[in-house]
Amino acid sequence: MGLKRKIMAHEPAKVHEVSIWDPAPAGKGISRSRTSPACPKFIDARYPFTACLHQGYIERVLIEDMSQSGANVQRPWSIIDFHHDPEDSGYPLEVSFRHKQTNRTETARAKYLFSATGAQSMVRDRLGIKLIHREPISHVWGVIDGVVRTDFPDIKMKCTIHSDHGSMMIIPREHNLTRFYVQLGSSTDNDFDPHKKPTQVAVQVAARNILLPYQIAWEHVEWFSVYPISQGSVERYAYANRIFLGGDSCHTHSPKAGQGMNTAFHDSLNLAWKIHQVEAGFAKNSILSTYESERRPIAELLLDFDVRYAALFSQRIPSVKEAGEASQDHDQGEVNHFVKTFKESQEFTSGYGILYPANEFNWSPSHRASSPHFLGRRCKLRPGYVMPSANVTRVVDANVVQLEQEVPLNGSFRIFVFAGSPSSTRQALFDFASNLQRPGSFYAAYRRSDEATVSCHERHNPHSLFFTVCTIFAASREDIAVSEMVPLLLVRYSHHIYADDTWDARVPDATASAHEKMGLEVKKGGVAIVRPDGHVGCAVQLVEGSGTVDALNEYFGAFVTKSMGRGGTARL
Repeated sequence: MGLKRKIMAHEPAKVHEVSIWDPAPAGKGISRSRTSPACPKFIDARYPFTACLHQGYIERVLIEDMSQSGANVQRPWSIIDFHHDPEDSGYPLEVSFRHKQTNRTETARAKYLFSATGAQSMVRDRLGIKLIHREPISHVWGVIDGVVRTDFPDIKMKCTIHSDHGSMMIIPREHNLTRFYVQLGSSTDNDFDPHKKPTQVAVQVAARNILLPYQIAWEHVEWFSVYPISQGSVERYAYANRIFLGGDSCHTHSPKAGQGMNTAFHDSLNLAWKIHQVEAGFAKNSILSTYESERRPIAELLLDFDVRYAALFSQRIPSVKEAGEASQDHDQGEVNHFVKTFKESQEFTSGYGILYPANEFNWSPSHRASSPHFLGRRCKLRPGYVMPSANVTRVVDANVVQLEQEVPLNGSFRIFVFAGSPSSTRQALFDFASNLQRPGSFYAAYRRSDEATVSCHERHNPHSLFFTVCTIFAASREDIAVSEMVPLLLVRYSHHIYADDTWDARVPDATASAHEKMGLEVKKGGVAIVRPDGHVGCAVQLVEGSGTVDALNEYFGAFVTKSMGRGGTARL
């Protein structure tokens, strides 16, 4: 989206490690038992840290970016009613709004309605969709954002703290602010009163007691709240492929894993690019059903984790000494289930562990595309996962770039042609480009009508608004002669021609690290289709003849609006 620099300009706190504190021996307050990387080394993350920033700053960046595209967010309006007319194929929704300050009402016609208005969603209730809670137990937490004075040594780190006085989480934030999540009670407590709302002072006292023997005082409190936490999800996410639920409207959970806004963003992105494909005439309306089939399992996994995490967080954790004595091999990590659960979750909460199930977008052996050229598990480009990160050298300007981020989030499918060794794959590469241009291919079927007038400076979509082609050679940059080694069709993507000549610590012995990280042989190469949201759709062999494009015709034919043709016989 190109918004990283604008967001990071607000100087969010960068969490590289999580500090875990447990009860100290002999009731002497708390002591640090261990630290854990915020992003463990087994996760090949581009940015191995967690950025902690107030939601308002992120919203501001998004709103400013939207305004540059002519979309203005109007506040403070709320939806008061809506109606769906299934006979209207154009704008089947009539939505009524009320201005919260003036009480003025307005009505608008819409093609789609997306509700991410929180746990008290009127749209969800109006549709009669139930929010089903996982556990009858609710936990009450206090939240304070403020500037503090303290001798606690890890105040600038994310901390999980368990003491004989309760549990607390510390989250560093921008501009010297710190957020405290303080455990106040549970519905399992004998004196639990769901109507009792502790004061700010009561929450501060609880935090001081948990932090003993360290001292803390608040210089300034920016925000304070108390709320119960329970885990729940809705029966369904959509109605008639026109009305959709996302974010807290369809799943509620604790904020301690930092997944509320992140999960909502993924919900929104998953639906947005699919609506774009439908409205642009590229994909069938039926693809919108994959929003629920992809995002609902992710929410269920999040809730499974959150139920365990919240319960463990509310329990007293054994002291370091107790854990050591209870373990025959003195491995505290195995005894402390909180730490074990926390570590197991990190791949999921980082986003790199998200796996979408097999469907028309995510190829599997059951997909209607049955060409023998699909690679499946024969490579590391696993459909449904995000594309692995890799550094390559851009040939046109010798810049070392991040391959998976070279194509912006513009609604295009990314076609990554790993061309391998030029001496081995030249014919296959030229055949691939030739077959892309033949009538009836997925690429030719969706070429731009204004292609002849497109600026020569257009990097990403010179031929089609739905595809961007990147070509990666397993060769040094100085050995790549573009005019001789690259088919004319692909030369037009001059800013997306790369040399796979950058060393990578994760594959130190590889001669072509990007090919190696994708699981592709240098002598054969391969072609990866990456969805507009960065998840892998499929991977196919790069073969001489029409086989590669034939396989991709089958893949795209499963969901595009036009019929795909077929070429000649592939030469293996």
